[in-house]
Amino acid sequence: MSVDWQAFTPWSSLAGGVLIGLAAATFVLLNGRIAGISGVLGGVLGGLLRPARGDMAWRLAFVGGLVAAPLVFLAWGAWPVPRIDAGWGAVVAAGLLVGVGTRYGAGCTSGHGVCGLSRFSPRSLAATAAFMAAGFVTVFVLRHLLAG
Repeated sequence: MSVDWQAFTPWSSLAGGVLIGLAAATFVLLNGRIAGISGVLGGVLGGLLRPARGDMAWRLAFVGGLVAAPLVFLAWGAWPVPRIDAGWGAVVAAGLLVGVGTRYGAGCTSGHGVCGLSRFSPRSLAATAAFMAAGFVTVFVLRHLLAG
């Protein structure tokens, strides 16, 4: 195993983690709501069919912030070029599997891993352990058993 030292960025990763933690803590303290993306987005999509009074504005603002943040980033830097070592079929299948998993797991990695663990939720601990285990197994199978 080798480390790509050019991509090893512990300080910016730490700063990003601190910002995510502060944002999640602020959101729950000021709004009393969990900043789980699948729940927020699910409320937006479900709200289009069955809007709840007073529930849609904050959800739209949250999703709008997620869309606007990369655009603000472009004001200070160039758009990063992603490197994905998979075809479009695999990317679409992975996205669908993640979507199905968030419904079965009653939340996504941001809801369980960031917000749920910080509240000492046993359900979030189990979900995060399952996410991590599935990721470890997937990488092992793809890189060591199916690599050709």
